[in-house]
Amino acid sequence: MAEEKKFGIPDYVIFVLTLVISAGIGLFYAWRDKRRQSTENFLLGGRQMSIFPVTLSLMASFLSAVLVLGVPTEIYYHGTMYWVISFSNILTFPVAVHAFLPVFHRLEISSAYEYLEVRFSKTIRTMGCIVFQVQMLLYMAVVLYAPALALNQVMGFSMLLSILVIGLVCTFYTAIGGLKAVMWTDAFQMIIVFIGLLALVIKATVEVGGFNHVWETAKQAGKLQADK
Repeated sequence: MAEEKKFGIPDYVIFVLTLVISAGIGLFYAWRDKRRQSTENFLLGGRQMSIFPVTLSLMASFLSAVLVLGVPTEIYYHGTMYWVISFSNILTFPVAVHAFLPVFHRLEISSAYEYLEVRFSKTIRTMGCIVFQVQMLLYMAVVLYAPALALNQVMGFSMLLSILVIGLVCTFYTAIGGLKAVMWTDAFQMIIVFIGLLALVIKATVEVGGFNHVWETAKQAGKLQADK
């Protein structure tokens, strides 16, 4: 039976620092922008954010616990055919970037739903907002449950406590710091995710005998699929 692993002191320190720094970023931007706070500055970052935090924040939007924990499990059990989903991104992202975003920027609107009202009617905008809210309620339930489950396994936290801690910290820095706090927190957390995943891949690959051994094991198990 595999040895059960739990967090040690360094792990707890990193975990607490991540939460404290995330909340601190929200406090910093709330303090820095308190004299020039406006709806545009709070919701859109004053339309002056640099490419670095914007890029990492967009990546963080797609790199949730569902992706980090769920996709590896899916591939482990069912093989690599999950990769075909990338075709939809290859096709749709350029369309969004070159067809939709320039229109939104030119009209100086803050969301796709505002555009629905401009282009069609307020009724269509309301319908779109309702559908999106229902989708996000279901999605956020899973997104909060996944990391809470991980914390429950490695730290012994109750599911309720884990969900409350994660939800309250995210709500805190978002509510007081606005979009700037969200983007810089996303950037900070993405750096941690990159470092953690890279360290995990390197350590796991070395411990099992190298990349060639990983590849051969997956191949023999029938996990490397490209056509079925």
